[in-house]
Amino acid sequence: MSDHALRLLQQHAHLAELAVSPFDFDLDRTDHVEPVRLASGGPVRPVAGDGAGGTYFVCADGSVLYADSEGSAGIIGSTVDEALEIVIGLPGWRDHLDLSPADGPEKVLARVAEVEEEFREDYGIDEARPELRAALGLPERSPVELIGMLHTALLRTEPDFLLLNAEEGCAYDLLDRHPRPPLWEPVLAQGRADLAALRAGDRTAWDATAEDPVRRRLVLRAAQFDRADGDLELLRYLLRHEARSSMTDELRLAAVLVGLRGHAEDLPLLDEVRETDFDTACGLSEMPRPDADGTTLREWARGLDESFFGADPSDEPLYTWTELAADQGLTELARAALIRRLDEIVMDQGLLRRPEAPKTLDTSDLSSLAHDFEQLGDLPQALRAQRLHAALQDTAWDRVSVWLTQARLERETGQLAQASGTLKALREILAAPADDSLRHWQGVNLGRFIAKEHYALARDLADADLPEEARATLAAADEILGELTGAAAPALRELAEDVAERVRDARDLR
Repeated sequence: MSDHALRLLQQHAHLAELAVSPFDFDLDRTDHVEPVRLASGGPVRPVAGDGAGGTYFVCADGSVLYADSEGSAGIIGSTVDEALEIVIGLPGWRDHLDLSPADGPEKVLARVAEVEEEFREDYGIDEARPELRAALGLPERSPVELIGMLHTALLRTEPDFLLLNAEEGCAYDLLDRHPRPPLWEPVLAQGRADLAALRAGDRTAWDATAEDPVRRRLVLRAAQFDRADGDLELLRYLLRHEARSSMTDELRLAAVLVGLRGHAEDLPLLDEVRETDFDTACGLSEMPRPDADGTTLREWARGLDESFFGADPSDEPLYTWTELAADQGLTELARAALIRRLDEIVMDQGLLRRPEAPKTLDTSDLSSLAHDFEQLGDLPQALRAQRLHAALQDTAWDRVSVWLTQARLERETGQLAQASGTLKALREILAAPADDSLRHWQGVNLGRFIAKEHYALARDLADADLPEEARATLAAADEILGELTGAAAPALRELAEDVAERVRDARDLR
């Protein structure tokens, strides 16, 4: 990390004044327009601002993230010194965000000259720039080189430096509009490399890949989009091993890729895979039986291929790639894509409309987002998705079910007052549902889960030294428990007693 130039600015008022005018890098403007945080959870430290309300933040690795006042952000340097090189060397750098080395030196130089001519009308940049560069120990670089540095920095913004509004959780737009690789490219990179090794005939690679569930899934996905006639043997091998994971999308994919060849001699293998366990028997129930012919097998495979798979990775659902990214440990890549998707839905709930019934919404996308965020350990984003999911429910049963999850997420993120309010609203629906969807809630798992969450919240309220709130929630939990029928109530008796003791202890300690 290099911040030598920044320290010099902080130590010498004259240099700090030169940085402000004409280069609009003001050490006294460190109050951003709103609280922000990185999606990754890493620290961001404001070090300067500009006259338009933008702020320069230093990240944990020393990278400088610039956020404007309109909701856009991007990395502009790998260090503070590098960022200052760009700010001083390209005083109109915000007007150059669309430039890249691909534009060529002639276009870059012409654009920079045009912008700097406008600066010269108001500022003495030709005098200030060499003085400030020399004082800060910054090298003199050509505009072409600086544009290359800026372009490289901007492309590093996502996923590791995705900036969020700290209160609402929504993401800042990218500062630039340069094209990025589609999500599937980095996710599938390992799978493509492994597929090439398998095709080269390295039996060690065959065993290592087939024994690793994640690498196996990635190779099957790579084979889905790069279909070669010579892959049948390795597909059979991967199919046998994927059956160990029971019924997965990749098991169905492997069966389809084998079946597309239309070889009747593969039917016994496919039948063996189908009979692996109950789930595979159900999931592959429509697959032709061993006495079928190759034509029937190929027709079955083609039908599933057209419905579920295909050869274009851009046609795959987002969640295929975010799940595979998370499985590889590419957490920030998955998180960034999921946050962008949630933001799209927040801004346009029409994205949830059912194609076959445009007046109704399919909120399963929000449920999936909440689940995937929770799997990533990002409970604030999971809660954001869950709250929108809850707001869009129609039936009493659905509202209670979704609010129950919302209350749990609120409790687990320490928002105990909000969790109490959510459970209160839930109880009001139980007392006066607007439809008959909840008529049997006392005798099914939903009732048990409702009581269990009330007891969990009562315990957490007691642990947070909120005895009155804990007693009120405990009383509500006991009332719900008293309404349960069947085996649900006895299973919760021990929990109820443990929580009641904890709440009594909290009261006695006051």
